[in-house]
Amino acid sequence: MSGVMTTLLDLADLPEVDIPSGPLEAARNSLFDWMVCGHAGSSEPVAQKMRAFMQAEGGAGVASVFGGGLAPARMAALVNGTISHAIDFDDTHFAHVGHLSVGIYPAALAAGEAEGATKSQIIAAFLLGAEAAIRVGLVLGNGHYNRGFHQTATAGAFGATLAAGRLMGLSRAQMRAALGLCATRASGLKSQFGTMGKPLNAGIAASNGVEAAQLARLGMTSCEDGLMGAQGFVATHSDAPQPDVAPVGEWIFPAISYKFHACCHGTHAMIEGLRALLPLAPETIETITLRTNPRWLSVCNIAKPATGLEVKFSYAWLAAMVFMGRDTGAFGSYTDAAAGEAALGDIARRVAVSGDAELSDMQAEGAVVLTDGTRLGFAYDLAKGSDACALSERLIAKSRALLGDAASRLDPVLSASDVPAAELGQHIRTGI
Repeated sequence: MSGVMTTLLDLADLPEVDIPSGPLEAARNSLFDWMVCGHAGSSEPVAQKMRAFMQAEGGAGVASVFGGGLAPARMAALVNGTISHAIDFDDTHFAHVGHLSVGIYPAALAAGEAEGATKSQIIAAFLLGAEAAIRVGLVLGNGHYNRGFHQTATAGAFGATLAAGRLMGLSRAQMRAALGLCATRASGLKSQFGTMGKPLNAGIAASNGVEAAQLARLGMTSCEDGLMGAQGFVATHSDAPQPDVAPVGEWIFPAISYKFHACCHGTHAMIEGLRALLPLAPETIETITLRTNPRWLSVCNIAKPATGLEVKFSYAWLAAMVFMGRDTGAFGSYTDAAAGEAALGDIARRVAVSGDAELSDMQAEGAVVLTDGTRLGFAYDLAKGSDACALSERLIAKSRALLGDAASRLDPVLSASDVPAAELGQHIRTGI
């Protein structure tokens, strides 16, 4: 059995008392943000379709679903994963190259409700599952994502399996089998971006995790190492795997990045950097130069967006929105009319974007040159994050912006106090 599989099994076995408070706090923040995004997406068209699919299939209702109702654990994970990624406003981990909460928390909550777990147990299971998913993502390497796989769904499914299996009380042998079964189920393609298939990818990760854990508990067998073994997941899904993984006890998840702008996460470092230069009158700007990691040039560098959706993937237009005082955190800012607005286009034409391999996925640097020749440099690194108090305030402000005054009903989720999973489930069904 490979060292990677051994590390994942050791993560699954780690006692909760051995987990530091810092990583647990980060996971608690992500639980809150995930629930906010789930409620915000619960009326989206894809959410309505998923609940209709759930009702048509039926089954014993043991786990809660955004928008109301109970479903079998596997189905609840599928529905909640999809719904919570519907507005694409959830957290991102750049080492993992994907969204962790939407693929793992739905599995953890569904399994936790079914097994009568507590909030603290669900948070710990999520955290360890997220650590596993990040490690699998790093093993797969950038080539996996660049080839067209959506790591939220592929690497994320292994994290969902570990989280669900831990809450189901799987033995070490059963967990190994569950991860092996996940290897033959994990899937998800970037070709689905821009369609309802993208949020479904998150639901697939969560559903696969619950299903693999349930089957392993029933005694379903699997190959010895479905992840790293011959013709296993890594061998068939990566050209240049990186098999050296961080040991248990080295916490990677706390570098998680939250979305505070309703656009591609690759643009957020630029937005934060430019915001630091405000106030700055648009008519005083001569040029804006931006350097970003080359990865983003094919993702969010649409020079002339034709739709509101494309505005979310346009460095130039987003830079213009910052200087025009538009709220980049509001969904209402990204309209088709904004894509054709002359005032935004006038500023956007002054923006020049280039790739810089020395910058990480989370960094942006550049300069704004004014008409009088003044040069104002800017730089921002999302990895630096915010202090705990400031982060909580921003997450709460985000919840109010998305959900209004009703968001205050979710504030207790940020508390360190423990409650039964059933109480979290009630927040899912009726919290807003």
